[in-house]
Amino acid sequence: MSEIKTPSPTLDKLGQLSRKTMLGSLGAGALAVTAAMGLPATVLGYDISDDDILNFALNLEYLEAEFYTYATTGHGITGIAPVTGGFGKPGATVGGKMVSFSNALLQQSARELAYDEQQHVILLHQLIGSANAVAKPAINLNAVGVGFGNQLEFLLLARALEDTGVSAYAGAAPLLQSKIVLGYAARILGTEAEHAGNIRLQVAAFGVATKPLDALDVLPPPSGSHLFSVNAQALVAARTVQQVLAIVRPFFPNGLNGTIR
Repeated sequence: MSEIKTPSPTLDKLGQLSRKTMLGSLGAGALAVTAAMGLPATVLGYDISDDDILNFALNLEYLEAEFYTYATTGHGITGIAPVTGGFGKPGATVGGKMVSFSNALLQQSARELAYDEQQHVILLHQLIGSANAVAKPAINLNAVGVGFGNQLEFLLLARALEDTGVSAYAGAAPLLQSKIVLGYAARILGTEAEHAGNIRLQVAAFGVATKPLDALDVLPPPSGSHLFSVNAQALVAARTVQQVLAIVRPFFPNGLNGTIR
C-alpha cells in the first residue's frame, strides 16, 4: 500500500458539526414503550405514523445515495431512482463530484454502496407509495468541506454517514407499527451494518483519522480502538431523531422533507 498522507485539518469539521447543531435528546426508551402499547409514537411534538418514519429514513437514503453516486459517477441519482414525491419541496443537490480512487477494492466498495443506496431509495418509495413519499430535498454534499477531494476524504465522510445510518434505523425500529415494514427496516439495517463494517475496516487500513460525531460515537482505528461500532453489550447505538438530525442537518440547507425534519 502506498504511503498515506496525514489528513487535512479540514477533516476535523466532521467532529465539530454535531456539536454545532446539537439539539436536545428525547428518550428512546419512552418512545419504545409508546410503540409497544400500540399508541401513536410522538417525535418532536407530533404523533407520527410508519410513513412518517419511512420518509425520515428516505431523506437519509437520498443523502447517502447522492453521495455515493456522485463519488463513483460524477452525477446524482436522477434517472436512476425516484427523486419526486407526493409532498415536500424538491431541491437540487450541490457539492458532489467524482472521486479519484487509486485502490481497486475501495473503488468496488464505493460502487456497490452507490447501487445499494439507490435501491434503498427505490424500496422506500415502494413501501410508502408515490403519493405519500417525500421528494428529495435540497442537499449540499460539501456541507462539511470533505468527501470528494481524495479517497481518504471519501472514507471519512462515508464512515460518518454509515455509522449514523445504522444508529438511525436502530433507533426507529421500536417506533414502527407494521411488522412487514419492520421486517424491511431490519433488512436495510443489516445492509447498512455491512456497509459500516466495510468502511470502518478500510478507515483503519488506510489510517484515516476520525473525530467523534457525538457522545455515542465509537471511533475505528487509528483514532479509536474498535473496528465495530458496538458498545460493551455488543449492540450498535440507537440514536434518537434529534441525535440523528444533529449530525445530518448541515447537509440539508432547507431542512428535511416530511413531518420529521
